[in-house]
Amino acid sequence: MTNESFFDKVYQVTRLIPAGRVTSYGAIARYLGAPGSARMVGWALNNAHQLESFIPAHRVVNRNGLLTGKHHFPGPDVMEQLLREEGVEVENDQVLDFQRLFWDPSLEINTL
Repeated sequence: MTNESFFDKVYQVTRLIPAGRVTSYGAIARYLGAPGSARMVGWALNNAHQLESFIPAHRVVNRNGLLTGKHHFPGPDVMEQLLREEGVEVENDQVLDFQRLFWDPSLEINTL
């Protein structure tokens, strides 16, 4: 991954998030060795819709399980709808049972 851009690294990690699980912008940033770059992870995911390959950006929420990126989807309920289709319960723009569903790339994957 050394020659890839930060955005490409974000996309690579995001593609690994299993359906029905969620992670946070900060968890991805920490995994990539840039713990202060959660916002940059968000910017990368906001740009993901322009890519040809699917990036499951709907599986990335803030550190409290809030759907803070939902306004970057084609409609106000699209992020929630995509999560619900994978069995993730959402109420008031927040993932229910966030801790149980949380996927930490630092624990789940060794290296990319």
